[in-house]
Amino acid sequence: MPFSLNATTLQAVVFDLDGTLIDTVGDFVLALNHMLQKLPLPAGTPTEVDRLTVERLIGKGSEHLIRSLLEHVLTPSGHRLSDEAFQALQGPAWAHYQAHYLHINGQQAVVYPGVVACLEGLAARGVPMACLTNKPNAFAKPLLRAKGLDRFFPVVFGGDSFERKKPDPLPLLKTCEALGTEPARTLMVGDSSNDAQAARAAGCPVWLVTYGYNHGQPVRSVDADGFTDSLHRLLAL
Repeated sequence: MPFSLNATTLQAVVFDLDGTLIDTVGDFVLALNHMLQKLPLPAGTPTEVDRLTVERLIGKGSEHLIRSLLEHVLTPSGHRLSDEAFQALQGPAWAHYQAHYLHINGQQAVVYPGVVACLEGLAARGVPMACLTNKPNAFAKPLLRAKGLDRFFPVVFGGDSFERKKPDPLPLLKTCEALGTEPARTLMVGDSSNDAQAARAAGCPVWLVTYGYNHGQPVRSVDADGFTDSLHRLLAL
């Protein structure tokens, strides 16, 4: 049954961050390229990646992002980096990535059109909101603050808030607990299959934006209750 945003059914809305509220690819590209340039990689290894490559890799947390990027530059397409090779690079890679990302966090990021209008409209209706992202808290909270969106989210959980990340339902269920809402009456809004799978497993309705990052796959092929080109349109549903 399609989910309707009306006062009798809706208790809260949970938003993903990257690709849903804010376009953060520019920050990722800067931080990842800096990381690659600082690592002792074999001669001939690419030390720069472009936006399209990064868009396909983000969404499953920083650890997955770093491993996927190292696999991309170090191994043939479709092959997995050995655990031994990854472990040797993991510590330095994470240290360089984290330090630079904290430094440039938000500098190349842009709030998507329609986001502020949507959040202000929901706030005016008294709808509780939370932000649930696979981005580490140390990155997510300062980014929301820098873009002036933190005022809408008394509840923010990152990829390191719980022992598992989306698409596991645990983070979403814990977010519902924090909000004091029923999953079936808590709308998840995201941009990828991660968000949709977490919502389905948690028993939450889910809408996906069409402009975000879905691991290089068409977002409209994902099992969701609806899609929107602008978050502002959620207010009219």
